[in-house]
Amino acid sequence: MNPKTLLHQLSAIERLNFLLTNRIPRRWATRFMGWFSRIRQPLVKRVSMAVWQAFAGDLRLDEARRDHFESMHDCFIRELRPGVRPVDQRAGILVSPCDGIVGAFGATNGTEVFQAKGFPYSLEELLGDAELAGRYANGRFLTLRLTASMYHRFHAPESGCMREIRHIAGDTWNVNPIALKRIERLFCRNERAVLELALEGRQDCRILMVPVAAILVASLRLHALDEPLGLNYAGPARIPCDLGYQRGEEMGYFEQGSTVLLFTGPGFHFEEGVATGAHWRMGEAIMRY
Repeated sequence: MNPKTLLHQLSAIERLNFLLTNRIPRRWATRFMGWFSRIRQPLVKRVSMAVWQAFAGDLRLDEARRDHFESMHDCFIRELRPGVRPVDQRAGILVSPCDGIVGAFGATNGTEVFQAKGFPYSLEELLGDAELAGRYANGRFLTLRLTASMYHRFHAPESGCMREIRHIAGDTWNVNPIALKRIERLFCRNERAVLELALEGRQDCRILMVPVAAILVASLRLHALDEPLGLNYAGPARIPCDLGYQRGEEMGYFEQGSTVLLFTGPGFHFEEGVATGAHWRMGEAIMRY
């Protein structure tokens, strides 16, 4: 096929994908999917699972703790069998908090970060706190995108303590690569949580995780909270806590796939192999300090 023809076709597919996922009533579609995915009716489950598998691609259910699901939602939030995600225990490293595809990574320019080439956003806008943003100035950032077929739970990248959970209400834009290239400051627009860990034995050393929800998701479950953070959440935006985590310990999960943003100070370096488009599994070493 002529390269120009191929590029034209890919461009048309991108435009169609963008229109289908971002020009519909996003909040309505997200609420509907939240209800529909929980229907525990065998025929509904079989049909919806078949459609999902047809579009999701590599759905690795052989890794799941259970081999039977009551609803599509049960499959979305599935746990894995013990041992299928070994956690690297070497000293001085951060492990990937989730299964994901590297969307962007690098050094922050002061407190400016890139969601995609040519599309920067500010840490202050993302986090809603100038002082917190300043702690990560000139540090490192990593974007991990979870696709619909992936394992949707996220874990602590290193052992540490969390003193506060911040919830930032927002929209439900799709956060796929097409949208990131077209919508400025997209991560700053969507529903998200801000989770900071003071590393064990190094209280002056902190890392920051920002799980970002998206269309058909818009709900984050943190094991530290009794209710989900999402479109229906009406609680406080800042929730004090005193929680200790071990490296690789589960912190929560998305109701479906989305994105995890990871931020560190300047004393961190990426592991060899970290590159845009690279697939990473939870528990694999991804940064060192």
